[in-house]
Amino acid sequence: MRFSKVRAPDPARKTHNSQVSRGLVQIVPGDGMSYDQQTPTMGKMTLQDRRLSRQLGLFDVTMVVMGGIIGAGIFINPYVVAQQVHTPAQILAAWVFGGVIGLAGAFIWAELAARMPEVGGQYAYLREAYHPAIAFLYGWVLLLVIQTGGMAAVSITFARYFLELSGWRVSDWVTAAVALGLLTLINCLGVKTGGRTQSALMVMKVVAIAMLVIGGLVWAGHAAPAPHDERAWNWGSFGAAMVPVLFAYGGWQTANFVAAEVQNPKKNLPRGLVMGVVGVVVLYTTVSWICVRALGPVALADTRTPATAVMRMAAGDRGATFIAAAIAISTLGFLSQALLTAPRVYFAMADDGLFFRAVAWVDPRTRVPVVAIVLQSVWTIVIALSGRYEQILNYVVSMDFLFFGLTATTIFVFRHREIPASREIKEGGDHGEKIMSRVPGHPVTTVLFVAICCWVVANTIYRYPQNSLIGFAILLAGMPVYWMWSRKGSPQRGSHTDQGKNK
Repeated sequence: MRFSKVRAPDPARKTHNSQVSRGLVQIVPGDGMSYDQQTPTMGKMTLQDRRLSRQLGLFDVTMVVMGGIIGAGIFINPYVVAQQVHTPAQILAAWVFGGVIGLAGAFIWAELAARMPEVGGQYAYLREAYHPAIAFLYGWVLLLVIQTGGMAAVSITFARYFLELSGWRVSDWVTAAVALGLLTLINCLGVKTGGRTQSALMVMKVVAIAMLVIGGLVWAGHAAPAPHDERAWNWGSFGAAMVPVLFAYGGWQTANFVAAEVQNPKKNLPRGLVMGVVGVVVLYTTVSWICVRALGPVALADTRTPATAVMRMAAGDRGATFIAAAIAISTLGFLSQALLTAPRVYFAMADDGLFFRAVAWVDPRTRVPVVAIVLQSVWTIVIALSGRYEQILNYVVSMDFLFFGLTATTIFVFRHREIPASREIKEGGDHGEKIMSRVPGHPVTTVLFVAICCWVVANTIYRYPQNSLIGFAILLAGMPVYWMWSRKGSPQRGSHTDQGKNK
């Protein structure tokens, strides 16, 4: 598909309006217009990206992608997989296959980012492809349970490991609240400050994982070969092993939330997505291999703290302490990434007139949505105080993958809209420009990704019907809320924006 750059004509022209409404024409400044050169090419013409500051480069984006995926799970999840499949080859195959699926998703989100580098990422894609109501429901469950429930659980995990290391006698929730407050302050100081903090924590994660791999490879030894396992390969057990693997690889999509704050997003977002997911696949597979090599499949399945067990073999109690510190750093990095990215969705909702208008406010000095960031932190602390974060997480498993699959299908919608627009562009005689990133193997790879998401949703409903029912009830409860906000009247998107250009 080729896109034309045209000088803005008379807005009354029907042909021009039809192209802009589909988001298939990029408007170039002319006749008194002063749009930013990086204005999104899909959706309504907005100023959202110009009220936020583009200060995140390719390295920052890559670290955001990796930081959204890697939490504490990498140090724990290998044993869950080993309980389902029982040979080294099967265990590693699960992690490699999960990585391939994650990479397929990254390619889909990379094309979406190249097509529509708007603030809110997934929210914006659902809004433009389907309906604002569907986008609102995604933002609704993201704020209420998906993002904040996960953050509450991770913040308590951080608090417990931090207190174990420090020996301080303070309540878990107090430590968690202080950590969230500190990270909130950092992210309110500007996207560059938040990005640098996130990048520093992500580099520390990579160093910790590298130390685990080196320690396991050099000093932990090699487990004795296990006797032949009589249990034959079957797709049922492999499928059960894939569920925790797929969840472990989730999180890369949050990088698209900050599209309006990325320098040259049509290039840097797609590249960062692919590079970040590939990096995580390498790290995850290597850690799993080290755990299998040092412990063996049987011992790995029997321990709930495989990384700690490996480092204890390599360096005794100091090794176990090192892993505790690594988990604390990793969880803190996840919280930092969550505060950097997800509030942009609530900001976009408010900017569309579908949420409290104050949430769309951007600090004129730091150029970040301060109210949205604080809102997410406060609600996370409330959930952490309630002590129901683990139960809440059980409610949203199916919804998370429901929106994964639904968002992936927007590729078909946007590509379908290219057909009539391409005819209009050809009739105009323009040369146009190509989309920078396209999904390899589309539509086959996209269909497979959507099918896997549907399988995860169906499997979750089958295994946990009560939790899934509650989760969908929370989702549907957002419909009357959407109706209420939409009746108030949506202001033109970007109407609260500053008029200056991005720095």
